[in-house]
Amino acid sequence: MVGTNLKAETSSLMDKRSLLESEMNSIIARLSQPGAPGLSGNLLDSEGFPRSDIDVPVVRAERRRLAELRNDYTEITKKIDQNVQILLSPRLGKNISGIHTSSTVEAVASTPSQNVPLSPSSNSMAVDVLVSRPFAVVDEISDASPAVEDGLQLGDQILKFGNVEVGENLLPRLASESQSNMGQAVPVIIMRQGTVINLTITPRTWPGRGLLGCHFRIL
Repeated sequence: MVGTNLKAETSSLMDKRSLLESEMNSIIARLSQPGAPGLSGNLLDSEGFPRSDIDVPVVRAERRRLAELRNDYTEITKKIDQNVQILLSPRLGKNISGIHTSSTVEAVASTPSQNVPLSPSSNSMAVDVLVSRPFAVVDEISDASPAVEDGLQLGDQILKFGNVEVGENLLPRLASESQSNMGQAVPVIIMRQGTVINLTITPRTWPGRGLLGCHFRIL
């Protein structure tokens, strides 16, 4: 019963996390649309007065809400990770009647992570564990940029960018990966609305800033 209850709790947490992701992506999209101030743009004009071209109180409220959602997302993810470690323990895996957590994970482990589809409503513990955790999200992206032309979209979560996966010093590693592959196609694995997608993105010069024209926020 312990394993069954823990799996049910974890599935519920996954659903809650998906709702948080959806709300965060909606806020990011609104703040990043043309003419909007973005996630950290100045809300004051050159004379130090509130900008007249945007609804400053609304922008501030949305930024606060986004910060709250990020904190909730982090806490839920930590709890999911804790539950997953318990579910993957050999002792529990052997004792969960009818669930076969350990054997399911072993069966899926032979499948490359980029070939494992993930649906928003999926309750499969094995799929959630085996698919690499997103380590960054596209929170700003410029029109006509290399990122857009190669298929990246606002809100896409990065599972793998070239040789970069979840770990330490992610922003410097992402920058280095782009610079060292300038003009070359880089394999990228993303999660978009619960589905794992393979892309190839070529870092290159263009009229805008950077080699990609997008900004990654580390999760």
